[in-house]
Amino acid sequence: MTTFPTARNVRTTPEGLVWEPGERWVRGRKGEVTVVDRRHPVLVWEPDVPVPLYAFPRDEVCQDLLRPAKNPPTGTHTGSRIFYDLVADGELSENAAWTFPADDLSGHIAFEWFSRVGRGLDRWYEEEEEIFIHPRDPHKRVDALASSRHVTVEIDGTVVADTHRPVLLFETGLPTRYYIPREDVRLDLFKPTDHSTGCPYKGTAAYWSWSGGAEVPPNVVWTYPRPLPAVGAIRDLLAFYNEAVDITVDGDRLDRPTTVFSAHTAAGRTLPRPPTPSAS
Repeated sequence: MTTFPTARNVRTTPEGLVWEPGERWVRGRKGEVTVVDRRHPVLVWEPDVPVPLYAFPRDEVCQDLLRPAKNPPTGTHTGSRIFYDLVADGELSENAAWTFPADDLSGHIAFEWFSRVGRGLDRWYEEEEEIFIHPRDPHKRVDALASSRHVTVEIDGTVVADTHRPVLLFETGLPTRYYIPREDVRLDLFKPTDHSTGCPYKGTAAYWSWSGGAEVPPNVVWTYPRPLPAVGAIRDLLAFYNEAVDITVDGDRLDRPTTVFSAHTAAGRTLPRPPTPSAS
């Protein structure tokens, strides 16, 4: 009889790393070359980094593709001192892999994600589904639920959206986002931008900026034209950063939340990709 734990099987190292065994079949590729293939990888959280990485036993990694790094970085990845350059598919990727200093993880190798830092492995799969940016945290949720709440959005006193058919997106660690049909948004008051972000839970977002005179940060509105299947209900709907606009739900005006975006909204800067599970 199999007994499943009721609590997370989490371990902590003296260096401040948090890790636990994973259950997903994970493959990482560079171009057309499979660099790692593992049924039970380890998920590792570094101090002050809320998203995890995968680490793999050495014998599950194509070590003949790795070379000792010529220019290893310092002060990265929790004091790691051993870095590797990756040579795969005819391309050199510097400092693409490393080992953690923790004794618990000394037999494991971790890899950078190209879509997150611009180097490392560029294609990742969990089971048969391609994933992006970073591993999805098994202890976080993203739920998109159709609703009949009355939601309005105002910018500088102008109502820019009014709907009774929003989709509410609940995501661990972020405020509720209200996705609104385009027909219920004054999209003529905004202009599309070339900004985009990627989210491992939702997909790739496109953005619009406010074209009025109020001090509103760029890229305050976004949409997912091709969301991942788990949140397909938000396809082509529009959402606003709660931190930068005034949202009223069923007659109650919401407080503007304080999040990683808040300093950027106050300064009128482009809203960043957050160090949380998702981009928006």
